[in-house]
Amino acid sequence: MSNIFGKSARPGGALAPSHHTFRTLPLARAGGEYGGRVSFSCLRRVGSVAFLFVLVVCCLMSCAIEYRFNGASIDYTKTKTIQIDQFPIRSAYVWAPMQGIFNNRLTDIFAQQTKLRQVKRNGDLVIQGEITGFDQFNKGVSSDGYSSQVQLKMTVNVRFTNTKNRTKDFEKQFSATTEYDATQQLINVQEQLVTQMTKDITDQIFNATVADW
Repeated sequence: MSNIFGKSARPGGALAPSHHTFRTLPLARAGGEYGGRVSFSCLRRVGSVAFLFVLVVCCLMSCAIEYRFNGASIDYTKTKTIQIDQFPIRSAYVWAPMQGIFNNRLTDIFAQQTKLRQVKRNGDLVIQGEITGFDQFNKGVSSDGYSSQVQLKMTVNVRFTNTKNRTKDFEKQFSATTEYDATQQLINVQEQLVTQMTKDITDQIFNATVADW
């Protein structure tokens, strides 16, 4: 006769060994090696998910930063085209290459930093104007009484029309200045300085027309 402990009762109350065999679970192995494997696997999965999440967030932040850098604030569902007319030179002093440098830079900045399609007429946005000033002034006098620096100034008049939102229309002047050493001849530094001022002015025009800063 067996009792609840799996041992047979001998006459007189003594317990005899049972024929049933019991196996003990190797707890150390189960809790150590197997449990370690499971925990490590779970940690790897959690780490992978966290890494992917961080990667996605970084990508979104990168897109947002690039959007702010470009600065374009355009509703492309309504505004699809832009018309940029050639800007003629109307200044007293004329350096012919300045017109091409300016017009090319102005069209390039809108081509590179917006999705707007450039058209010859009937654009949703229209930019027109002329180069009205190209002047130089003495700036700073050396000990011998002669000018040591010369300031060069470029001015452009712009007329902007937004056919989708006429409250954005304006006409205003944009200008930029730079300096060069009086010992230099203007003809030797003119292209470099005009290119520099053109970049400054076209950036101003871009910000004023299609960017919210």
